[in-house]
Amino acid sequence: FGLCAIPDHTQALTEMARVLRPGGQLILVDHISSSAAPVRAVQRFLELFTVPLGGEHFLRRPLNHIRSASDLDTDRVERFTLGLVERVVALKTP
Repeated sequence: FGLCAIPDHTQALTEMARVLRPGGQLILVDHISSSAAPVRAVQRFLELFTVPLGGEHFLRRPLNHIRSASDLDTDRVERFTLGLVERVVALKTP
């Protein structure tokens, strides 16, 4: 659940992929943009306060970056709790 508080999550994901060994697993669990529109609206409203106060983002989707990375293959994706939490397992290509 750390990516939601990192200012540049795409740079963090790029660095994670860079230091991962070939065949290694990258396992992420984080808050994401909800799959339910009313909940997303609440998340947008909350970010008006959480981002300036503590850098907490709720609308990010690390999976998009992982899918576009040439050195990572998405192995498993699971969404939980109104689509608010996502677990992603990706493998570093050899």
